[in-house]
Formats: sequence, structure tokens, C-alpha cells
Amino acid sequence: MSKKLFMQAISKFFFGFLFVATLLFLSAGTLYYWNAWLLLAILFIPMFIAGLVMMIFSPELLKKRLNAKESEKKQQQVIKFSALMFITAFLTAGFSFRFHWLRLSPNISYVAAVIFLLAYGLYAEVLRENAYLARMIEVQEGQKVIDTGLYSIVRHPMYTATLLLFLAMGLVLGSLVSFLILLAYLPLIVKRIRNEEAVLVRDLQGYEVYQKKVRYRLIPYIW
Repeated sequence: MSKKLFMQAISKFFFGFLFVATLLFLSAGTLYYWNAWLLLAILFIPMFIAGLVMMIFSPELLKKRLNAKESEKKQQQVIKFSALMFITAFLTAGFSFRFHWLRLSPNISYVAAVIFLLAYGLYAEVLRENAYLARMIEVQEGQKVIDTGLYSIVRHPMYTATLLLFLAMGLVLGSLVSFLILLAYLPLIVKRIRNEEAVLVRDLQGYEVYQKKVRYRLIPYIW
């Protein structure tokens, strides 16, 4: 573990926390937006623990996860639209709390929080299974096709986990409007997967055979 990696991880963590908190509480006009506190807790506490574990036991994987510079132009577009989607969803959630726009019951938020944490567990398992997981699309030196565990069920279990995480966010925040905005993640992730698979077929030996072995990309028996 290097001091540089530690500072990079800590700075990104605190910037992310402050950025999300600012969007939520400023738009809500109050710090008494309990749904926002719930989301911040279930989002950033597991994130801190996962980052700490990777920093100690797998610093190379942490380094890959922190590197978000995407070279593929199509993926750059996906990242930009995703950022816009999240900012809009968080601001809308705060405004929904302030102005009582299509608010959801607390029970829905609690159930969504449980789903969110389960999806976080799924995400952690994917990280454990696949040491090649970078945030940008690339084929690394010596990379091999992973076809065991969750990868024997769907080809992109990380995206399955993020789909559950992101869709649950709007419900945790108690905002139906925010949930509807976050549905935009579906076409974005489909676009990302199609482009990623084209790169993997081109550059990763054995991936085309793996595609025939595992038919579904994101959701078993659906797609």
C-alpha cells in the first residue's frame, strides 16, 4: 500500500460524500431529510469498508477501480450521461422532499435500503471473483476469461449489481420522480455492455466461446 494510493482513495471518498450530500441537502433545503441520511449511510459506509479491505489485501484492484479515465469514445458518452442522470436524480429527490412531489412511503424506502445492501454484497462478490475489474473498458496483460461463480450465470454480474443499486437509490430517497429518472440507467448500461463485449471479443482470447457458454448478459432468462 503506497501513500499516494491511500491519499487518492481517501480524497475521492470524501469528495464523493460531500458532493452527494451537498446535492441532496441543498435541494431539500434542510438537514432533516432523513432519506438522504439513510442513503449516505448505506452507500458510503460499505464503500469505506470495501476500500479499506482492497487497500490492505488487493491494492492493485483498488488502483484499477480508482482509475476512471475511459479511452473508448462511446464509453465517454455513457459516463457523461450517467453523471448527468445522477445529478438530476439527487437534485430532484431533494426538491421532492421540500415540495412533497410524489413522495413514497417510509416502508418502501426501508425495503429499498435492504435491496441496496444486498446488491452491495453482490458487488463485493464480483470484486472478489474478478481481479481484472477496472472501471474503464480494457483488456489487461495476462487477462483471462472468468467463467465461474456469478460469471457462470450472467456475463456482466457487476452491472447486474449496479442496476439494483442505482434503481434502489431513488426509492431509498423516497422520490418516485428520482426513481423514474434513474431508469435511464437501463439504456445506458445496455449501450456500455454492447460496446464492452465488442472490445472483449476483439481483444480477449476465449471470450467468444464464453459468450456461447453463458447466454445472458445482465439478467438471467431475460437479456
